[in-house]
Amino acid sequence: MLIALAGAILAALGLLCAAVLVAAPLGLVAAVPGLSLWILFPLLTLIGYALLVVGDPRPAGLGPTKVVAVPMLALALLAAAGLVAAGAGLVNAGGATSGYVSLWYVLALGGVLGGVGSAAIGRRRLPDRMS
Repeated sequence: MLIALAGAILAALGLLCAAVLVAAPLGLVAAVPGLSLWILFPLLTLIGYALLVVGDPRPAGLGPTKVVAVPMLALALLAAAGLVAAGAGLVNAGGATSGYVSLWYVLALGGVLGGVGSAAIGRRRLPDRMS
């Protein structure tokens, strides 16, 4: 139980890093993301997810995957929307490259990790319907 709690806290901190990386270039928060956020976003999220899985009492439970994958995919979609809005001139994404890079970073990592996790949720249910 304590391992799952530690995993949830670490995953939440990793997702918070991603949220700041998305919100800062769009002007939603008055923060300048440092290098630590870039490193800690994937690191804390993956370590937190691993601890959530280890601490889950159900061996094939989907809870930890849903808890981490869905918000990560949502952040990737927000980053994509931010890139579209910046490209259309609706928002200023913090300069020519610095803002866009953090949006692309969250889009790529969050999209891949969140997409794979979301696909795993649907894939685990698939064999029950086919048999």
